[in-house]
Amino acid sequence: MALSTCLISPLRPALAALCRAAPGQCRGLSAQPGPVHTLNLRGIFPPLTTPFSATQEVDYAQLEGNLCRYASIPFRGLVVLGSNGEYPYLALRERLELVSCVRRALPRDRLLLAGSGCESTQATIELTVSMAEAGADVALVVTPCYYRGAMTSAALVQHYTEVADASPIPVVLYSVPANTGLDLPLEAVLTLAQHPNILGIKDSGGDITRMGLMVHKTRQEDFQVLAGSAGFLLASYALGASGGVCALANVLGAPLCQLDGLCREGRWQEARDLQHRLIEPNLAVTRRFGIPGLKKAMEWFGYYGGPCRAPLAPLSSPQVEELRGIFSANGWL
Repeated sequence: MALSTCLISPLRPALAALCRAAPGQCRGLSAQPGPVHTLNLRGIFPPLTTPFSATQEVDYAQLEGNLCRYASIPFRGLVVLGSNGEYPYLALRERLELVSCVRRALPRDRLLLAGSGCESTQATIELTVSMAEAGADVALVVTPCYYRGAMTSAALVQHYTEVADASPIPVVLYSVPANTGLDLPLEAVLTLAQHPNILGIKDSGGDITRMGLMVHKTRQEDFQVLAGSAGFLLASYALGASGGVCALANVLGAPLCQLDGLCREGRWQEARDLQHRLIEPNLAVTRRFGIPGLKKAMEWFGYYGGPCRAPLAPLSSPQVEELRGIFSANGWL
């Protein structure tokens, strides 16, 4: 473990407690107007796929190979154990070892976000603490959804508040209604944005009006909004989002980082042209073909995709040809 990590990790709970006790002081240490972000999330984060062998065991050697290839791309950091990492299909020991493996390979100036959301608050707290011990910088906590009818704003605010209070690392909320059937209510987000240990939200719903309101209503808070898909990245940036956690970055990481740079430089026409070429491939590896399509596309660009864990099934031959045609039609193959 790096010396800086050894020194900082024991202090994180104390720092979080200090911020809870005196949030005004913690947020007022800047000569610049606006909020001070304890961790800057500006940039692109690929939500890593989990490589499996032919026998569906986690293939750590192939993971390290992918990480070596990603090292040349100017990502802000990496996400482990998100939806694209087949998180629900992994055992606890696999989840922790994946975080440790990525942390060992990742330069210290790049952030590691790790999924730690569980159905119960207690289990989420326990896993979040374990993720911090394994080397995660930030916990990405998906909404509990099994009893979605009972997941009112009040219940979700209570859940995330208890997790953030107990977490030794900052928390990012994660709303992905396509998978959970539950959209984290806007009023809950605005309440939780005031918590000093909640850093932001990854919103994958694609409602640009909602994302704009989040940015607008939290502009005085230490809170950052991340676009959860490459399909609406430019629109999110135009409204003030900080960055993007984009499945397509596993395949087209450099172009997505280029889009990030164009938006920050105000080169909107070039950014729009590039965004247009990313929309169909993004839809193909998310909504249309999902993780099997994402892993297949990775193989065409020099990465290891490999099989998914059952019951996720591989693409059929016609589906593979359709997927290839989409990338070719937009000039990527």
